[in-house]
Amino acid sequence: MIFRFHKKYFALTILVFLIEVCIAMYVDDAIIRPYFGDTLVVLLLYYGIQSFFGIQPKIVAIGVLLFCYLIEIMQYFKLVNVLGLQESKLARIIIGSSFSWFDMIAYTLGFILILWLEKINIFGTFSTKHS
Repeated sequence: MIFRFHKKYFALTILVFLIEVCIAMYVDDAIIRPYFGDTLVVLLLYYGIQSFFGIQPKIVAIGVLLFCYLIEIMQYFKLVNVLGLQESKLARIIIGSSFSWFDMIAYTLGFILILWLEKINIFGTFSTKHS
């Protein structure tokens, strides 16, 4: 693992974060907010990590996907309630409070999207150091 700052990944992190904030603030529907937002969170985490570390894209993408799955599994077991944080809005936002197989699918789609974007090098972020 190599620590380095990557401007393009950082710019993508900020862009995806702003899109997530706009979705959270202005979209209240049954598709974009819950599913597109969950797909984008995978990209947000991936780009955030790649902003500072020179790690092979597949490894980071798999790690992010597994982390998202773990969060969803914690929702299945109602971790917020187990920890006694059910009254904490922040805990419910970060950890979540309801399991959904559709969320797992959204995370998987985000993972696939990352692999595809890296393969086609659409943002010019892929370097030979990652191969």
